[in-house]
Amino acid sequence: MSAPDPDQIYDRSKKEGARRLFMPPLEQVSTGFIAGVTIVFGIVALSMAEELVAPALGAGPGKLAGALAFGTGVVFLVIGRSELFTENFFDPVAAAIDRRGSSVWFRLGRLWILVLVLNLVGGAVMAAIFTVEGALPSGAHEVLVGVAEEIAAKSGWATFARGIAAGTLLTLLSYLLHAADSAISRIVLAYLVGVFLALGPFDHAVVSALHLLFGIWLGAGIGLADLGSNFALATAGNLVGGLLLMTLTHTVQAKSSPGSD
Repeated sequence: MSAPDPDQIYDRSKKEGARRLFMPPLEQVSTGFIAGVTIVFGIVALSMAEELVAPALGAGPGKLAGALAFGTGVVFLVIGRSELFTENFFDPVAAAIDRRGSSVWFRLGRLWILVLVLNLVGGAVMAAIFTVEGALPSGAHEVLVGVAEEIAAKSGWATFARGIAAGTLLTLLSYLLHAADSAISRIVLAYLVGVFLALGPFDHAVVSALHLLFGIWLGAGIGLADLGSNFALATAGNLVGGLLLMTLTHTVQAKSSPGSD
């Protein structure tokens, strides 16, 4: 099968975006909460894989194994139809542009806030469970501490740049999923993006915040100020990458396509 044209992909995204914008608030809350819970499984998979591989093969192969394991968390998100904050950039914005009117932009803002907050709440609940001593294999907690300290050690500009990369990457995934017509292709796309996100590691507002929360609760040499700073810079970067570099440019592409309305 040939890939759909840009305007066809955009039409699919508008339909999905409208579904998300007009779902009841309680459904938005539950969807965001489930996504936060789900992505933590990717984070702990990263820690377990790195803990198993790094002692035998070294830090580099350990990090690669961790990134390969983290990709499963993004697959769970996509196939389970739960939504991280950045997944609501392309589709709902495309729907809002198409429908216009102040009420639809209010719905978009409410969707972003609810999903972002509930991503963090759901992730924090699951992270608390995994910080219990013995809940993870020996050494996994040490890996989580190391990842948190590595994220916190980045400069502000580096965090912002990595946030742009993460926002661009996750919004690109949202776009590409509408070009995929089978579950297998969606799984492959989600997995590859998840691996790339973890290899950076690029700073996704929710994922990095949960990494840092793990570190704080497990005794890493970081504090709430580090979490707050990273969250603010990563969120700003996600917005720039997701909305300006990806959503805006694909909107122009679709509107300029000969097949567009």
